[in-house]
Amino acid sequence: MIGPLSLIVMLLIIFLGGGLWVGFSLLAIGIISLETFKNIKVDRFLAGDIWGTATAIELVTLPLFILMGEILYRTRLSENLFSGLSPFVRRLPGRLLHVNILGCTLFAAVSGSSAATTATVGRITINEMRSRGYADKLILGSLAGAGTIGFLIPPSIPLIIYGVLAEVSILDLFIAGIIPGLVLAFLFMFYIGALAIIQPAMTPAAEPSTSMLEKAHALSKLLPTVLLITFVVSSMYLGFASVTEAAAIGVLGAVILAVLERQFNISIMWSALQGTINTCAMIGLIITGALFLSKAMARLRIPSDVANFIDSLGLQPFTLIILLMCFYIALGCFLDGLSTIVMTLPVTLPLVVTAGFDPIWFGIFLIITIEMAQITPPIGFNLFVIKSLSGNSIANIAFAALPFCTIMVVLVLLLIFIPELATWLPQSAL
Repeated sequence: MIGPLSLIVMLLIIFLGGGLWVGFSLLAIGIISLETFKNIKVDRFLAGDIWGTATAIELVTLPLFILMGEILYRTRLSENLFSGLSPFVRRLPGRLLHVNILGCTLFAAVSGSSAATTATVGRITINEMRSRGYADKLILGSLAGAGTIGFLIPPSIPLIIYGVLAEVSILDLFIAGIIPGLVLAFLFMFYIGALAIIQPAMTPAAEPSTSMLEKAHALSKLLPTVLLITFVVSSMYLGFASVTEAAAIGVLGAVILAVLERQFNISIMWSALQGTINTCAMIGLIITGALFLSKAMARLRIPSDVANFIDSLGLQPFTLIILLMCFYIALGCFLDGLSTIVMTLPVTLPLVVTAGFDPIWFGIFLIITIEMAQITPPIGFNLFVIKSLSGNSIANIAFAALPFCTIMVVLVLLLIFIPELATWLPQSAL
């Protein structure tokens, strides 16, 4: 007779491989597995579970941060990133390629979405840098890699989901993501600079340096966005506002900036609200389906059975975490990051906590590994975003993103050997 885990894996392959929406696939698999192996009223269990998931107070933060990013995405503030950053990087090795990294890092701090960050920065920088003679491989690769920083720099949508599921402080997760996010941005910039020195033909000749007056003018374009980021993050870090209150402040700040830029109108606000609803509906369906499947798996004792099996292997903590890294990288080739988190967390979190790892640290570790899922074929969502912006094939974009994916593996290894990268800042904030 087929076992519960074998049935779930088989149905996942059939449903997801057949193109059924992820949320509906997970709901259907949960229902079928419970009907097959448990004698319970699945309809009542499902209804109560969906209501409990949809009304979790922690999820209020999600639409607010998404709305803040949507408002900024549709105003001139996003366009100011390129003109504001370019004067400061023209003389660096790699020159304007660094705008992809810095622009994505800045926009990630007001968006929380990897796809939105990639789309916003990419629609501005790709054509601009192509017209100046930069190699497509570096333009698209740096954009693909830097776009994933939207998952790590607060406010991060996946970190909010992880915090709700793992029952840990979302604020602590936000603070823990700051240093690894900045380290990742630095590693990307270091790679671009080193490659530009080794292969100077990949970047055009140096442009004339800019005057202090031009830099001051460029800085004035960045100042509104930087002030909003600083205010939102510091209000949480200093304890003036909860995460939800900071999200509401961020929405108000985005509206005020749009008004000051004379970009605020009913059409922009309506588009931002529609974008927020679409994103929240997609995320909500995935969360609902995955949580229901997780609870169905718990009823079938799958997490505890898997945990007992792995525990019987007697793996050292380091070996366990390396295996989990490889597992999540492989899984990311076939599932999006949010689905990966909510489907696997009931099994993996107890394992790593039992092995002595901090759940806050594991949250950052997990986010970095699912960042790779955004740029690994065939499902990497950022690859599709860049394809629509650039017209290149998925294969070419994935090949261009490979060095940046390798850099993320390096960051994961740094996090394993230096866990303080993720734990020091939240501990010092206590």
